[in-house]
Amino acid sequence: MVSSKTAATTASRARKPKEQRLSKADRSSYFARREAAKVLQCVLQGDAKRRAVGSIKSLVYSPSVRNKKATFALVCQTLKHLSIIKDVLDSARILNAKWKRQEGLMYIITYDILFGQEISSVGDAEKFLLLQKDAIQLALARLLVRKKVKRVEDLMALYQIPDVSKPCFVRVNTLKLDVESAFHVLGKQNMVQKDDMVPDLLILPPGSDLHDHPLVRNGSVFMQGKASSMVAVALGPEPGWEVLDACSAPGNKTVHLAALMKGKGKIIACELDNERVKRLEDTVRLSGAANIEVLHGDFLNLNPMDPSYSKVRAILLDPSCSGSGTTAERLDHLLPSYAAGDASDVAGTERLNKLAAFQKKALEHALSFPAVEKVVYSTCSIHQIENEDVIKSVLPLAASHGFQLATPFPHWPRRGLPVFEGSEHLLRTDPVEDKEGFFIALFVRKSIARSMEQPIKTRKNNKVKSAKGNATMNYNKSVMPFPFTRLSKLLLNSHLRLQTYKKLNMST
Repeated sequence: MVSSKTAATTASRARKPKEQRLSKADRSSYFARREAAKVLQCVLQGDAKRRAVGSIKSLVYSPSVRNKKATFALVCQTLKHLSIIKDVLDSARILNAKWKRQEGLMYIITYDILFGQEISSVGDAEKFLLLQKDAIQLALARLLVRKKVKRVEDLMALYQIPDVSKPCFVRVNTLKLDVESAFHVLGKQNMVQKDDMVPDLLILPPGSDLHDHPLVRNGSVFMQGKASSMVAVALGPEPGWEVLDACSAPGNKTVHLAALMKGKGKIIACELDNERVKRLEDTVRLSGAANIEVLHGDFLNLNPMDPSYSKVRAILLDPSCSGSGTTAERLDHLLPSYAAGDASDVAGTERLNKLAAFQKKALEHALSFPAVEKVVYSTCSIHQIENEDVIKSVLPLAASHGFQLATPFPHWPRRGLPVFEGSEHLLRTDPVEDKEGFFIALFVRKSIARSMEQPIKTRKNNKVKSAKGNATMNYNKSVMPFPFTRLSKLLLNSHLRLQTYKKLNMST
């Protein structure tokens, strides 16, 4: 006769292989959903406050996220369906205060229940929502009726956000790897090109997946857009300089400065926000840069006369902005604030005014450091109020400190809007033509500008050479003041109207 204890043990052993097989998959799904929920929660909170800790991509690329590919896909898909998910959960009325505090996880699991993979009861949140599965599906059915569609596919089409295709840009971290080696390694699995303006930037086809590539994971290359990579190059710091990065997080431009300086000199990376400081420290650690000092504090509170900053020769100022130029790159077009509109209403306009006031104050502060020779100001905004208007407002102060506008990347075709004389020195990238909208302004002290202009420049084979002809000058270090006449204004305005007309025709 077999005892009840023996029978229970035998039954347990019989079940064990099946439990082990399920538990491995369930465990993987359990942690994948929580990694995605953590990123989603951070993104939504930042979007609500209009103060993002980082973009969706930068948060997913964080070293703390292990399964980057699955996390990225789950976050993006949940955001694409977020309006539907919110409508369904609001209609079902199943979330109490406890679960509302975990809205990111609720959205992720609801996406899987309605549109994603089949899930099992492996966690408390999963168990709760699976018990409410009938109510969730009933709420979806009611939504179909309310939207006057018969199928889920038709409902999704109403909410569908178009995918934006653009090349994949990779900046080589020359502190760890040379460009040729990176080109060779990435070229084994992808078609790779070198960028013609940023020397350490590589271009891969749209959709290239490098989430888990060893070079990305060990910091040998950084996923960074072309316009973003142009900012540090425009500043052009030299090895051995002291440089201040005023609003540093998440740190891609900071570590680019370190690479351009060949790890020599000193970079003071200033950041106020607690969470963004952590992201900055992760980026610095990943880059291997040893000459970056993270300063947790407000740039506006730094005293320019403090001896600690008496040797700072260059400042990179990339302040908080609307982000209106990089909605595709940052995937901001998936966020609730984008769907609600940015500058189209009173709240959006008020936000832009507040941002512009802060940007002006920060730029004025940067120009007041007595030993500084160069200041670069950049935004990822397309709005004039954050760009040309800010620059125009500080010109008298800049002149009083001995600064003048210089021309970064003189051969770049898209310059500032013609709203003041000298705006041709400013640089813009276009969200349609260049797939992202950036703005760059470079201030240089007049004494430095004159010394940079001293060699007699002669044109030959599209290169600028010294009179001796034995050294090619760096375009980015030349100041090219040229008259902005009434005729050139008329020509530029005609060109802008023609471009607008073409884009309108193409869109219709």
